[in-house]
Amino acid sequence: MVNTAVVRTRYGRLRGSRTEGVYSFKGVPYAAPPFGAGRFRPPRPVRPWDGVRDALAFGPEAPQPRPLDPRIEGLVPDPAVPGEDCLNLNIWTPETGAAGLPVMVWIPGGMFEAGSGASYDGSRFARDGVVCVTVNYRLGADGFLYLGEGSANLGLLDQLAALEWVRDDIAAFGGDPGNVTVFGESAGAMSVGTLLSMPRAAGLFRRAITQSGAAHTVMTASTARLVGERLAERLGVEATLEAIAAVPVGRLLTAQADLKAALAARPDPERWGSEVVATTMPWQPVVDGDSVPAPPIERIAAGAAADVDLMVGTNTDEWRLFLVLSGAIGQVTDDALAAATAACGLPAHAPAAYRAACPGAGPGDLLAAVQTDWWMRVPAIRLADAHAAAPSATFMYEFAWPSPEFGGLLGACHALEIPFVFDTLDPALKPFMGPLLGTRPPQRLADLMHASWTAFAAKGESGWPEYDLARRATMRFDTTSEVVDDPRSHERALWAGVR
Repeated sequence: MVNTAVVRTRYGRLRGSRTEGVYSFKGVPYAAPPFGAGRFRPPRPVRPWDGVRDALAFGPEAPQPRPLDPRIEGLVPDPAVPGEDCLNLNIWTPETGAAGLPVMVWIPGGMFEAGSGASYDGSRFARDGVVCVTVNYRLGADGFLYLGEGSANLGLLDQLAALEWVRDDIAAFGGDPGNVTVFGESAGAMSVGTLLSMPRAAGLFRRAITQSGAAHTVMTASTARLVGERLAERLGVEATLEAIAAVPVGRLLTAQADLKAALAARPDPERWGSEVVATTMPWQPVVDGDSVPAPPIERIAAGAAADVDLMVGTNTDEWRLFLVLSGAIGQVTDDALAAATAACGLPAHAPAAYRAACPGAGPGDLLAAVQTDWWMRVPAIRLADAHAAAPSATFMYEFAWPSPEFGGLLGACHALEIPFVFDTLDPALKPFMGPLLGTRPPQRLADLMHASWTAFAAKGESGWPEYDLARRATMRFDTTSEVVDDPRSHERALWAGVR
């Protein structure tokens, strides 16, 4: 049985739907469409409406290149379609009419060039007394182009606008605007790590969770200008906001795809900037001296997020997702492994140190471990270290349950924890990463992780000891979960002098 409910916001009334004790409101605008006069400009207020606006279906998602890599796309449910009115969010809330509930705001990942709030189902959080919100924001050039003019980090400013909407309107849906947790995975977690450092974000959330992303993935303004110049070259226009804003969206998306291919073919730091060559991500937050005043990890270490409780974590085998699905894991040579470790700045004995820690592992397995550490694990540790001195809480976790698919080669790969966090293992819910869960994923693990995230959002508690530099307590989530002190300390020490 499906019923509806009407809620009043500052901008007008919204009609949502009721299913199995949970109300959902989808496609709710938090800012005006960022096109036309709003192209490449900070988010603007929503225009109020008369009557009751239906919030029964997901709204448009931000324009993004299509198709995605088919190896990844089949793992990501996405019922939305791109469109101009893309600055919207989705809300799941209990039907009880309770007030003052904790709020969790999810920022999707996707390398800052893809992703949609419609890919995630927040109904299980609502079932358990949390108001869950998933957000869309501008991606790619529309979200992160910076040429030294106008505003940088428009995608992050969109996220701030969504959090401001939550502050001002979430009480109408039963949420407590003073008890907001912002969380995200991959580029969503990198966004959270950056938000922790942004002056404008102060007071908008009380807690934060970063899943497989931290506070290190940013580029300088000079690198951002290089990327903008390369984009303008592809488009055949001047490297100005006015000229690029005049380009139709479809043509811009094609140019973005071509740009990424050109970066892969010729990863020259002189042409692209060292940060972009290192990450292969032309679109990422920019240290512009204004919205992002300094590298986020530096600001956090200086106390920028001292009043925010933080949970940070990674998956054991993050990078195996990409090496296994591409088939590259069996093609890596010892020479390629040595070159990769050198490119990361590791000492010459690093391959031997990884091999000693993983007896019997081939070069591809070792490369996956190195890339997991470079991209995810080491930045996560450094974020936890930077925050550990704060008076607020710091918690660390590791997700270790391995996917049974691909003959077990994937391990606990990138993004595999998401359906456990959202408690959406049921195939009927079309879970994120669902095809990699196998036929009998452990519901008890989902129960534990989902309860831990819910408890953290409600009261700042996790169920395991806080992280500090003496013990480095880390909850390892698996079919049997346990607290481990300073896991793989030898690898952490290997990276100690690497920046």
